[in-house]
Amino acid sequence: MSTIYHALVLNLHQPLGNLEALLDTKEWEAKEILLALDRIPRSLWGYEDVGRVQVSLSGTLLETLSRPDFQERVYGLVKCGDLLWHLQNDRAIRILGTGYYHPVLPLIPVADWDSQIERWQGIARHLFWRSQFPGFWPPEMGFCMELIPVLKRFGYQYVLVDSQHVAPITPMRWEEVRYRPHVARYGGEEIIVVVRDRELSDAQESGMDPGWFIHEVHERTKFCDFPPLVTTCSDGDNGGWFRNVSEKGNFWGAFYQPLLEKARRGETEVRPVFIDEYLQKYGAHHEVRVQTGAWNTGWHNGHGFTQWTGSHMQKEALERLTETSRAFHSARQASPDAHPSDSDRQRRLAEAHWRLLRAETSCNFFWGEAWVSRCHGDLDEVWAILNGLNAK
Repeated sequence: MSTIYHALVLNLHQPLGNLEALLDTKEWEAKEILLALDRIPRSLWGYEDVGRVQVSLSGTLLETLSRPDFQERVYGLVKCGDLLWHLQNDRAIRILGTGYYHPVLPLIPVADWDSQIERWQGIARHLFWRSQFPGFWPPEMGFCMELIPVLKRFGYQYVLVDSQHVAPITPMRWEEVRYRPHVARYGGEEIIVVVRDRELSDAQESGMDPGWFIHEVHERTKFCDFPPLVTTCSDGDNGGWFRNVSEKGNFWGAFYQPLLEKARRGETEVRPVFIDEYLQKYGAHHEVRVQTGAWNTGWHNGHGFTQWTGSHMQKEALERLTETSRAFHSARQASPDAHPSDSDRQRRLAEAHWRLLRAETSCNFFWGEAWVSRCHGDLDEVWAILNGLNAK
């Protein structure tokens, strides 16, 4: 029986202040989200010999979970400190790097890429007691080739991309494109790309049976003449499948734990794996180009970022974001020499900076025009600070 390796990836994100707002207005929804988060490490207890999960947590979610006032507010429902501690269980969990405020990176100014990535590493290193994170989860799987030198500079070994955007440089069979890691090169740098199976990921998000999954994976990889890596990626805290509090009615009790039982007993060729361990053993072989795009969301296929750019209001906000970023970086660049000892100026620039980065949150654009005002609200504050500095 040939082994089929399965890499499970879960994305976890809540915009800054969203959980607090839900606790005020939709308390049960907030509780479902928190319990879904808490369920992840707990569901792997006793399965460290076979369970392997890659998890991405946005910086805003980490900030919320680590804040003492929030921890106190939800105490009795979820112990956030315990949750963050249990996520360090590296026998069964790998933490993936991402952008702090969960921006669609190709849509925001390049000048802000470093800050989004560096700021996330700062909080993650502090909370998870480690200096290195092997893989990178692009928020919304929004990727472009120009990101490669940036990710390499921050120490990432591999990045996850959606199967619909992978174009081989040299001819490859369908299963080879999808179930083998590849190399992508740009600007004199290269990175390993790990390919998300879109259809299997859709099933993971909505609900599936372990028997069906095993059969489907076998059929998809049966012509592979190499150890296949099947990668499924979805949100891990959204939808009834992940939020269902019934042990036998959610992803963990109805699917993943039964799959792990079968793997432990040797009843399936599917074997959960950490991506970095697969790469250490089998490496990456062919070169590909990744077309700019995101993962599929609802009825959007991820091409052209339509979900985040489809309306005039969304486009207008993104244009204003670019203009504001340009003005901010111009002010900051002039600051060290012109005002070397002006601590108040530096403090106000720091205030403007995090508001600029928060304005780039993907959720501000994801919900059509419903949240665009949040982007403008932060940009208004940035301009107020910049105009105040210029008036001095």
